[in-house]
Amino acid sequence: MKQYVVKDFFDRGKKYFYIQDSEIYDIVPLPSKYLKYLVETNRSPKTVLRRARSLTYYLEYMAEKELELSDVCQLEYEEQNKHFVQFLWWLKEGRHLDNNKIGTTGNGTCNAYLKDVFRFFLYATDCGYFPPLKVLTYNQITVANAVGVKRTMRFKSFNGYLKAKERNVRAAEEDEVIDILQSCTNVRDQLLLLLLAETGFRIGELLGVDYTRDINYQNHTIGVYFREDNENEARAKNAEYRHAKISDDTFDFLLHYMSEYRHLLQHQTMLFINIAGDTAGKPLREESVRDMFKRMEKKTGVKLTPHMLRRYFAVVRRKNGWKLELISQFIFILPSV
Repeated sequence: MKQYVVKDFFDRGKKYFYIQDSEIYDIVPLPSKYLKYLVETNRSPKTVLRRARSLTYYLEYMAEKELELSDVCQLEYEEQNKHFVQFLWWLKEGRHLDNNKIGTTGNGTCNAYLKDVFRFFLYATDCGYFPPLKVLTYNQITVANAVGVKRTMRFKSFNGYLKAKERNVRAAEEDEVIDILQSCTNVRDQLLLLLLAETGFRIGELLGVDYTRDINYQNHTIGVYFREDNENEARAKNAEYRHAKISDDTFDFLLHYMSEYRHLLQHQTMLFINIAGDTAGKPLREESVRDMFKRMEKKTGVKLTPHMLRRYFAVVRRKNGWKLELISQFIFILPSV
């Protein structure tokens, strides 16, 4: 059994996380304070949970080394570098997992866990708890926007990360999208697929759409708004606000869906809901959507993910002559109604 575990609780509609030492049943103060800070600065519950788990892995590693967090900051550069590189290899070996799951963890995943740990140390340094880590050095990159204006961005970096494979998520093909659409057994799943492909929204953003507030029925647009109180914990990433226009055919299909399930939607304001079983009428959750994609893969042999549909959106728009900057933003200024 692992010594450090992530716990959560709700307070005034917000989901908070903390780390508990399961041997003495005490809260681990500073990491838990950091997690509270993340919640109060509007990080999504999914992001906070991921960082909490990363910190529990690091605390397990520290316990094995019989080190305190403050000890690490006092190490000289070479020892500090060795400490974090060894943590990466500890993760790589799967030592952070339960005994019956020990294996090899991917380099990219290991690096992501360590980046979460560095974010915690940067927070602790900003708050005056620890001196800065010696292994984090400033790097900078100069980039130019679409009109040639250059700007320099500075960021802190660690030179000891494991070499990670490039993420290569391909875009969905049009015939694959059609195959999946034809294999759906209900109009809700068909509408979900259509909107993912037409808007380029992330799945969490689409599941957070409130049909009473976020749809402009006159202009055929759907908005993404940041909210913290969605029952299914769906929300816009990084508090983004934007609108996407959908085709007339898809808008007609949206109205058809709302008519088909009006008996459930009238008790709910979220657009996407469960349509059967004990949870019928409750907001649809992200894990249910991913399960749907897995079922479709078994049925059709076509592997698709929400992110592949997001890539499909970008590819189609670029083929139609959109500038890359417009694709990434996809913001419409709406007339008042």
